[in-house]
Amino acid sequence: MEIIRFSEIRPEPWRNGGGVTRELASHPKAASAQDGAWDWRVSIADVSKAGAFSLFPGMERVLTVIDGELLLLTVDGQEHPVEKYRPFRFSGEADTSSALPTGDIRDLNIIARAGAFKGYTSIIELSKKRAHPVFEGQLAVLLEGKASVVPGADPDAEAPAAAEPTELARYDAVVGSDSRSPEILGRGFLAVVSIDRVEA
Repeated sequence: MEIIRFSEIRPEPWRNGGGVTRELASHPKAASAQDGAWDWRVSIADVSKAGAFSLFPGMERVLTVIDGELLLLTVDGQEHPVEKYRPFRFSGEADTSSALPTGDIRDLNIIARAGAFKGYTSIIELSKKRAHPVFEGQLAVLLEGKASVVPGADPDAEAPAAAEPTELARYDAVVGSDSRSPEILGRGFLAVVSIDRVEA
C-alpha cells in the first residue's frame, strides 16, 4: 500500500511567481514539475496572486478548488467562476488567466495529454461505516476531516488478518491498486482522481 505524504513534497515555484505547485504523481516521472516531460500529472497548487496560467500545448486540464471559496478563470476570453469542490475542465493550450475575488486558494490539478489520457476528479463524502476502495489508475486525496486507510483483504489468504489502519493527514494521497485495493474510512471529503488511457 502506497501513501504519498503531502508534508514530504517539495514545493516548486511557478515560472510567473504567482504560486507554488506540489506534484503528487506523474507518468512518466519527470525531473521537475515544470519541465512537462510527462503524459499526465496530478498536483496541488497554492494560488496567491492573480495572473496568467502557463500554457500546456496538447494537454487537457481539470482544476478543482480544494481550499478557499472561488477562483475566477478567464479561458480564451470567457469568464468561468470555479467554486470549491466543483471540477472544471479546459484546454491546456487556451489563453487562461485567474482572479482571486475571495482571496488565496489551493487547487487540485490534473494535466493529461489529450487523445492519450483522460483525467477525472470526483469529490466524495467519506463514511465511518462503509470503506471507500481505491482502484488501479486512481489516486485518493484527503481534502478535509479525519480518515485512515487499510489494505484490502488478501483473496488468497484462508483467514484474512486484520490490518492496522494508517492515519491520513490533510492532502495525503493513497495510490490505488487492484491487488488488495486500499480502503479508506473516516469523516470528511475525499478527491478521487482517475487517469484513464484513451483507446485508439
